[in-house]
Amino acid sequence: MARKQFHMFPQRFGFFPYVWLLYLLMPAFNLQAEHGVKLLLGVLMLVLFAVTYRQLYWAGSGRAFHLWLGLQLLLVVVLSVFYTPYNFYLGFYAANFIGWYTDKTLFRRAYTVFALSVLFPLLLSMRSMELGSLVFLFPFLLIMLVFPFGARSLTSNRLLERKLDQANEVIKEMVKREERMRIARDLHDTMGHTLSLITLKSQLVEKLAAKDPERAQAEAREIQRTSRAALRQVRELVSEMRAVSVAEELAEAGEMLRSAEIALEIEGDASLAGISDLTQNILSLCIKEAVTNIVKHSGADRCRIIIGITEANVRITIEDNGIGLRQTGEAGGAYRAGNGLKGMAERLSLMDGSLTLSPGGTRGTSLSVVIPRIVKEGKEGVTA
Repeated sequence: MARKQFHMFPQRFGFFPYVWLLYLLMPAFNLQAEHGVKLLLGVLMLVLFAVTYRQLYWAGSGRAFHLWLGLQLLLVVVLSVFYTPYNFYLGFYAANFIGWYTDKTLFRRAYTVFALSVLFPLLLSMRSMELGSLVFLFPFLLIMLVFPFGARSLTSNRLLERKLDQANEVIKEMVKREERMRIARDLHDTMGHTLSLITLKSQLVEKLAAKDPERAQAEAREIQRTSRAALRQVRELVSEMRAVSVAEELAEAGEMLRSAEIALEIEGDASLAGISDLTQNILSLCIKEAVTNIVKHSGADRCRIIIGITEANVRITIEDNGIGLRQTGEAGGAYRAGNGLKGMAERLSLMDGSLTLSPGGTRGTSLSVVIPRIVKEGKEGVTA
Protein backbone atom coordinates (compact mmCIF):
# COMPACT_ATOMS: atom_id res chain seq x y z
CA MET A 1 0.00 0.00 0.00
CA ALA A 2 1.43 3.38 -1.02
CA ARG A 3 2.23 5.79 1.81
CA LYS A 4 0.22 8.98 1.81
CA GLN A 5 2.39 11.99 1.07
CA PHE A 6 2.47 14.68 3.76
CA HIS A 7 1.44 18.20 2.79
CA MET A 8 1.92 21.16 5.09
CA PHE A 9 -0.98 23.04 3.49
CA PRO A 10 -3.57 22.15 0.82
CA GLN A 11 -1.98 22.43 -2.61
CA ARG A 12 -4.80 24.63 -3.95
CA PHE A 13 -3.52 27.53 -1.81
CA GLY A 14 -0.06 27.38 -3.35
CA PHE A 15 2.80 29.25 -1.64
CA PHE A 16 0.58 31.84 0.09
CA PRO A 17 0.26 30.15 3.55
CA TYR A 18 4.04 29.74 3.85
CA VAL A 19 4.62 33.49 3.55
CA TRP A 20 2.58 34.18 6.68
CA LEU A 21 4.73 31.78 8.71
CA LEU A 22 7.52 34.37 8.59
CA TYR A 23 5.51 36.61 10.94
CA LEU A 24 5.85 34.01 13.70
CA LEU A 25 9.45 35.18 14.06
CA MET A 26 8.18 38.36 15.79
CA PRO A 27 6.55 36.66 18.83
CA ALA A 28 9.46 34.19 18.90
CA PHE A 29 11.85 37.13 19.17
CA ASN A 30 9.75 38.60 22.01
CA LEU A 31 10.19 35.38 24.00
CA GLN A 32 13.92 36.03 24.36
CA ALA A 33 13.22 38.19 27.42
CA GLU A 34 11.55 35.28 29.27
CA HIS A 35 13.17 32.56 31.38
CA GLY A 36 12.40 29.21 32.93
CA VAL A 37 8.88 27.80 32.90
CA LYS A 38 7.39 30.93 31.36
CA LEU A 39 9.78 30.66 28.40
CA LEU A 40 8.96 26.97 27.94
CA LEU A 41 5.21 27.62 28.07
CA GLY A 42 5.60 30.50 25.63
CA VAL A 43 7.45 28.30 23.14
CA LEU A 44 4.83 25.55 23.48
CA MET A 45 1.98 28.02 22.92
CA LEU A 46 3.74 29.46 19.88
CA VAL A 47 4.17 25.95 18.43
CA LEU A 48 0.50 25.22 19.18
CA PHE A 49 -0.42 28.47 17.44
CA ALA A 50 1.45 27.29 14.32
CA VAL A 51 -0.48 24.00 14.50
CA THR A 52 -3.81 25.86 14.65
CA TYR A 53 -2.74 27.90 11.62
CA ARG A 54 -2.07 24.74 9.61
CA GLN A 55 -5.21 22.93 10.77
CA LEU A 56 -7.48 25.85 9.91
CA TYR A 57 -6.39 25.59 6.27
CA TRP A 58 -7.23 21.88 6.25
CA ALA A 59 -10.53 22.22 8.14
CA GLY A 60 -11.87 25.02 5.96
CA SER A 61 -15.30 25.01 7.62
CA GLY A 62 -17.48 23.14 10.08
CA ARG A 63 -17.09 22.26 13.74
CA ALA A 64 -13.34 21.59 13.54
CA PHE A 65 -12.79 25.01 11.98
CA HIS A 66 -14.69 26.74 14.83
CA LEU A 67 -12.67 24.88 17.48
CA TRP A 68 -9.27 25.55 15.92
CA LEU A 69 -10.12 29.23 15.40
CA GLY A 70 -11.33 29.56 19.00
CA LEU A 71 -8.08 28.01 20.25
CA GLN A 72 -6.07 30.38 18.07
CA LEU A 73 -7.87 33.44 19.45
CA LEU A 74 -7.34 32.16 23.01
CA LEU A 75 -3.61 31.86 22.36
CA VAL A 76 -3.56 35.42 21.00
CA VAL A 77 -5.12 36.68 24.25
CA VAL A 78 -2.81 34.67 26.53
CA LEU A 79 0.39 35.60 24.67
CA SER A 80 -0.64 39.28 24.60
CA VAL A 81 -1.74 39.54 28.25
CA PHE A 82 0.90 37.45 30.00
CA TYR A 83 3.88 38.15 27.74
CA THR A 84 3.84 41.35 25.68
CA PRO A 85 1.02 43.41 24.14
CA TYR A 86 2.93 43.42 20.87
CA ASN A 87 1.90 39.78 20.41
CA PHE A 88 -1.51 41.12 19.41
CA TYR A 89 -0.01 41.12 15.87
CA LEU A 90 -0.88 37.42 15.87
CA GLY A 91 -4.44 38.57 15.42
CA PHE A 92 -3.71 39.09 11.72
CA TYR A 93 -3.70 35.30 11.32
CA ALA A 94 -7.16 34.99 12.86
CA ALA A 95 -8.39 38.02 10.85
CA ASN A 96 -7.76 36.08 7.66
CA PHE A 97 -9.78 33.07 8.83
CA ILE A 98 -12.65 35.21 10.14
CA GLY A 99 -13.17 36.25 6.52
CA TRP A 100 -13.79 32.63 5.56
CA TYR A 101 -17.26 32.73 7.12
CA THR A 102 -19.75 33.22 4.30
CA ASP A 103 -22.83 33.06 6.53
CA LYS A 104 -23.60 36.58 7.83
CA THR A 105 -24.66 35.47 11.29
CA LEU A 106 -21.59 33.30 11.83
CA PHE A 107 -19.35 36.04 10.46
CA ARG A 108 -20.79 38.63 12.88
CA ARG A 109 -20.38 36.34 15.88
CA ALA A 110 -16.86 35.35 14.93
CA TYR A 111 -15.90 38.96 14.21
CA THR A 112 -17.22 40.09 17.61
CA VAL A 113 -15.15 37.45 19.41
CA PHE A 114 -12.14 38.36 17.28
CA ALA A 115 -12.45 42.11 17.98
CA LEU A 116 -12.71 41.48 21.73
CA SER A 117 -9.70 39.17 21.60
CA VAL A 118 -7.41 41.80 20.07
CA LEU A 119 -8.84 44.81 21.95
CA PHE A 120 -8.85 43.27 25.43
CA PRO A 121 -5.02 42.90 25.77
CA LEU A 122 -4.46 46.45 24.50
CA LEU A 123 -7.01 47.90 26.93
CA LEU A 124 -5.28 46.12 29.83
CA SER A 125 -1.89 47.43 28.75
CA MET A 126 -2.89 51.06 28.09
CA ARG A 127 -1.81 52.27 31.54
CA SER A 128 1.65 50.70 31.30
CA MET A 129 2.35 51.61 27.67
CA GLU A 130 3.76 54.91 26.51
CA LEU A 131 1.65 57.19 24.36
CA GLY A 132 4.07 56.80 21.44
CA SER A 133 3.68 53.02 21.50
CA LEU A 134 -0.11 53.31 21.50
CA VAL A 135 0.00 55.71 18.54
CA PHE A 136 2.32 53.29 16.75
CA LEU A 137 -0.02 50.33 17.33
CA PHE A 138 -3.25 52.15 16.48
CA PRO A 139 -2.95 51.98 12.62
CA PHE A 140 -2.18 48.26 12.81
CA LEU A 141 -5.21 47.75 15.02
CA LEU A 142 -7.45 49.51 12.50
CA ILE A 143 -6.05 47.43 9.62
CA MET A 144 -6.55 44.25 11.65
CA LEU A 145 -10.19 45.11 12.39
CA VAL A 146 -10.92 45.90 8.73
CA PHE A 147 -9.00 42.93 7.32
CA PRO A 148 -11.77 40.29 7.88
CA PHE A 149 -14.17 42.25 5.66
CA GLY A 150 -11.69 42.24 2.79
CA ALA A 151 -10.91 38.55 3.31
CA ARG A 152 -14.64 37.76 3.35
CA SER A 153 -15.13 39.62 0.07
CA LEU A 154 -12.34 37.58 -1.56
CA THR A 155 -13.83 34.36 -0.18
CA SER A 156 -17.25 35.28 -1.57
CA ASN A 157 -15.74 35.97 -4.98
CA ARG A 158 -13.97 32.59 -4.97
CA LEU A 159 -17.21 30.83 -4.05
CA LEU A 160 -19.07 32.64 -6.82
CA GLU A 161 -16.41 31.65 -9.33
CA ARG A 162 -16.63 28.03 -8.16
CA LYS A 163 -20.41 28.05 -8.47
CA LEU A 164 -20.11 29.62 -11.91
CA ASP A 165 -17.71 26.87 -13.00
CA GLN A 166 -20.12 24.24 -11.66
CA ALA A 167 -23.02 25.91 -13.46
CA ASN A 168 -21.03 25.95 -16.70
CA GLU A 169 -20.31 22.23 -16.31
CA VAL A 170 -24.02 21.55 -15.79
CA ILE A 171 -24.85 23.62 -18.88
CA LYS A 172 -22.29 21.67 -20.93
CA GLU A 173 -23.81 18.37 -19.80
CA MET A 174 -27.32 19.61 -20.62
CA VAL A 175 -26.17 20.71 -24.08
CA LYS A 176 -24.56 17.30 -24.67
CA ARG A 177 -27.72 15.51 -23.50
CA GLU A 178 -29.91 17.65 -25.75
CA GLU A 179 -27.56 17.04 -28.68
CA ARG A 180 -27.75 13.28 -28.13
CA MET A 181 -31.55 13.42 -28.02
CA ARG A 182 -31.63 15.49 -31.20
CA ILE A 183 -29.36 13.04 -32.99
CA ALA A 184 -31.50 10.11 -31.80
CA ARG A 185 -34.66 11.82 -33.10
CA ASP A 186 -33.02 12.66 -36.43
CA LEU A 187 -31.71 9.12 -36.85
CA HIS A 188 -35.11 7.68 -36.09
CA ASP A 189 -36.94 10.05 -38.43
CA THR A 190 -34.51 10.00 -41.35
CA MET A 191 -33.05 6.50 -41.19
CA GLY A 192 -35.93 4.41 -39.88
CA HIS A 193 -37.94 4.55 -43.09
CA THR A 194 -34.88 4.09 -45.31
CA LEU A 195 -33.61 1.00 -43.48
CA SER A 196 -37.09 -0.52 -43.45
CA LEU A 197 -37.29 0.03 -47.21
CA ILE A 198 -33.90 -1.64 -47.74
CA THR A 199 -34.99 -4.63 -45.66
CA LEU A 200 -38.21 -5.11 -47.65
CA LYS A 201 -36.45 -4.76 -51.00
CA SER A 202 -33.70 -7.22 -50.01
CA GLN A 203 -36.38 -9.75 -49.09
CA LEU A 204 -38.04 -9.14 -52.45
CA VAL A 205 -34.73 -9.66 -54.29
CA GLU A 206 -34.27 -12.96 -52.48
CA LYS A 207 -37.68 -14.16 -53.71
CA LEU A 208 -37.20 -12.87 -57.28
CA ALA A 209 -33.64 -14.19 -57.73
CA ALA A 210 -34.88 -17.53 -59.08
CA LYS A 211 -38.22 -16.49 -60.64
CA ASP A 212 -37.41 -13.12 -62.29
CA PRO A 213 -33.63 -12.38 -62.41
CA GLU A 214 -34.02 -9.14 -64.41
CA ARG A 215 -36.44 -7.64 -61.91
CA ALA A 216 -34.23 -8.88 -59.08
CA GLN A 217 -31.29 -6.98 -60.60
CA ALA A 218 -33.41 -3.83 -60.92
CA GLU A 219 -34.45 -4.11 -57.27
CA ALA A 220 -30.81 -4.65 -56.26
CA ARG A 221 -29.82 -1.45 -58.10
CA GLU A 222 -32.63 0.34 -56.27
CA ILE A 223 -31.23 -0.94 -52.97
CA GLN A 224 -27.82 0.51 -53.92
CA ARG A 225 -29.36 3.92 -54.66
CA THR A 226 -31.31 3.82 -51.41
CA SER A 227 -28.20 2.85 -49.39
CA ARG A 228 -26.21 5.73 -50.96
CA ALA A 229 -28.99 8.12 -50.06
CA ALA A 230 -28.84 6.77 -46.51
CA LEU A 231 -25.08 7.38 -46.42
CA ARG A 232 -25.62 10.97 -47.55
CA GLN A 233 -28.21 11.45 -44.81
CA VAL A 234 -25.79 10.15 -42.17
CA ARG A 235 -23.01 12.41 -43.42
CA GLU A 236 -25.34 15.41 -43.40
CA LEU A 237 -26.35 14.57 -39.85
CA VAL A 238 -22.73 14.24 -38.75
CA SER A 239 -21.75 17.47 -40.48
CA GLU A 240 -24.39 19.34 -38.46
CA MET A 241 -22.84 18.16 -35.19
CA ARG A 242 -20.58 20.57 -33.33
CA ALA A 243 -17.08 19.27 -34.03
CA VAL A 244 -14.21 20.54 -31.89
CA SER A 245 -11.03 21.05 -33.88
CA VAL A 246 -7.60 20.10 -32.58
CA ALA A 247 -6.55 23.76 -32.59
CA GLU A 248 -9.54 24.70 -30.40
CA GLU A 249 -8.87 21.83 -28.00
CA LEU A 250 -5.19 22.77 -27.74
CA ALA A 251 -6.22 26.30 -26.75
CA GLU A 252 -8.43 24.90 -23.97
CA ALA A 253 -5.68 22.49 -22.93
CA GLY A 254 -3.27 25.41 -22.68
CA GLU A 255 -5.62 27.21 -20.30
CA MET A 256 -6.04 24.12 -18.13
CA LEU A 257 -2.30 23.44 -17.97
CA ARG A 258 -1.52 27.10 -17.28
CA SER A 259 -3.93 27.05 -14.33
CA ALA A 260 -2.11 23.98 -13.00
CA GLU A 261 1.28 25.71 -13.53
CA ILE A 262 2.32 23.19 -16.18
CA ALA A 263 4.24 24.53 -19.18
CA LEU A 264 2.87 23.50 -22.58
CA GLU A 265 5.00 23.02 -25.70
CA ILE A 266 3.34 22.29 -29.05
CA GLU A 267 5.23 20.94 -32.06
CA GLY A 268 3.68 20.61 -35.50
CA ASP A 269 0.78 22.16 -37.39
CA ALA A 270 -2.29 22.30 -35.12
CA SER A 271 -4.60 23.36 -37.95
CA LEU A 272 -4.49 19.84 -39.49
CA ALA A 273 -5.54 21.14 -42.89
CA GLY A 274 -7.31 18.50 -44.97
CA ILE A 275 -8.22 16.33 -41.98
CA SER A 276 -11.93 15.64 -41.60
CA ASP A 277 -14.00 17.16 -38.79
CA LEU A 278 -14.82 13.70 -37.45
CA THR A 279 -11.13 12.77 -37.16
CA GLN A 280 -10.31 16.08 -35.48
CA ASN A 281 -13.19 15.61 -33.06
CA ILE A 282 -11.91 12.18 -31.98
CA LEU A 283 -8.36 13.53 -31.61
CA SER A 284 -9.66 16.48 -29.58
CA LEU A 285 -11.43 14.15 -27.16
CA CYS A 286 -8.23 12.14 -26.71
CA ILE A 287 -6.19 15.30 -26.07
CA LYS A 288 -8.75 16.51 -23.52
CA GLU A 289 -8.66 13.19 -21.66
CA ALA A 290 -4.86 13.00 -21.68
CA VAL A 291 -4.34 16.59 -20.49
CA THR A 292 -6.95 16.16 -17.76
CA ASN A 293 -5.12 13.09 -16.47
CA ILE A 294 -1.77 14.91 -16.57
CA VAL A 295 -3.18 17.72 -14.43
CA LYS A 296 -4.83 15.34 -11.96
CA HIS A 297 -2.31 12.54 -11.59
CA SER A 298 1.11 13.17 -13.13
CA GLY A 299 2.72 15.73 -10.82
CA ALA A 300 4.43 17.14 -13.94
CA ASP A 301 5.50 20.71 -14.61
CA ARG A 302 5.95 20.34 -18.37
CA CYS A 303 3.82 18.87 -21.16
CA ARG A 304 4.70 18.52 -24.82
CA ILE A 305 2.21 17.75 -27.60
CA ILE A 306 3.67 16.66 -30.95
CA ILE A 307 1.47 16.65 -34.06
CA GLY A 308 2.51 14.72 -37.16
CA ILE A 309 0.71 14.11 -40.46
CA THR A 310 1.62 11.57 -43.15
CA GLU A 311 -0.20 10.41 -46.25
CA ALA A 312 -1.53 7.41 -44.32
CA ASN A 313 -2.38 8.70 -40.85
CA VAL A 314 -2.38 11.43 -38.21
CA ARG A 315 -0.26 10.95 -35.07
CA ILE A 316 -0.46 13.00 -31.88
CA THR A 317 1.96 12.33 -29.03
CA ILE A 318 1.38 13.74 -25.55
CA GLU A 319 4.43 13.67 -23.25
CA ASP A 320 4.88 14.78 -19.65
CA ASN A 321 7.76 14.78 -17.16
CA GLY A 322 5.70 13.53 -14.23
CA ILE A 323 5.92 10.41 -12.06
CA GLY A 324 5.62 8.11 -15.08
CA LEU A 325 4.60 4.47 -15.20
CA ARG A 326 4.63 2.18 -12.20
CA GLN A 327 7.39 -0.38 -11.87
CA THR A 328 4.82 -3.18 -11.93
CA GLY A 329 4.08 -2.40 -15.54
CA GLU A 330 0.63 -1.06 -14.76
CA ALA A 331 -0.20 2.21 -16.43
CA GLY A 332 0.24 4.76 -13.68
CA GLY A 333 1.23 8.38 -13.39
CA ALA A 334 -0.59 10.53 -15.85
CA TYR A 335 -2.58 7.68 -17.38
CA ARG A 336 -4.15 4.81 -15.47
CA ALA A 337 -6.72 2.16 -16.25
CA GLY A 338 -10.01 3.76 -15.38
CA ASN A 339 -8.70 7.30 -15.91
CA GLY A 340 -9.51 7.51 -19.58
CA LEU A 341 -7.39 4.95 -21.43
CA LYS A 342 -10.35 2.65 -21.98
CA GLY A 343 -12.52 5.52 -23.20
CA MET A 344 -9.81 6.72 -25.58
CA ALA A 345 -9.30 3.22 -26.96
CA GLU A 346 -13.04 2.83 -27.59
CA ARG A 347 -13.22 6.15 -29.45
CA LEU A 348 -10.18 5.31 -31.54
CA SER A 349 -11.52 1.87 -32.43
CA LEU A 350 -14.42 3.60 -34.21
CA MET A 351 -11.86 5.09 -36.62
CA ASP A 352 -9.52 2.07 -36.79
CA GLY A 353 -7.11 4.09 -34.66
CA SER A 354 -4.76 2.97 -31.91
CA LEU A 355 -2.94 4.30 -28.87
CA THR A 356 0.48 3.45 -27.44
CA LEU A 357 1.52 4.10 -23.84
CA SER A 358 5.20 4.10 -22.93
CA PRO A 359 7.65 5.65 -20.44
CA GLY A 360 9.12 9.03 -21.32
CA GLY A 361 12.77 9.73 -22.04
CA THR A 362 14.23 10.25 -18.56
CA ARG A 363 10.95 10.38 -16.66
CA GLY A 364 7.26 10.85 -17.24
CA THR A 365 4.90 9.20 -19.71
CA SER A 366 4.40 9.29 -23.47
CA LEU A 367 1.01 8.60 -25.06
CA SER A 368 0.75 8.30 -28.85
CA VAL A 369 -2.57 8.36 -30.71
CA VAL A 370 -2.71 7.30 -34.37
CA ILE A 371 -5.76 7.60 -36.66
CA PRO A 372 -5.83 6.73 -40.38
CA ARG A 373 -6.71 9.59 -42.68
CA ILE A 374 -10.24 9.26 -44.06
CA VAL A 375 -10.56 9.15 -47.86
CA LYS A 376 -13.32 11.43 -49.03
CA GLU A 377 -16.31 10.13 -50.93
CA GLY A 378 -15.64 9.19 -54.55
CA LYS A 379 -17.90 9.28 -57.56
CA GLU A 380 -19.75 6.16 -56.49
CA GLY A 381 -20.52 7.62 -53.08
CA VAL A 382 -18.21 5.21 -51.24
CA THR A 383 -16.15 6.34 -48.27
CA ALA A 384 -13.03 4.39 -47.34
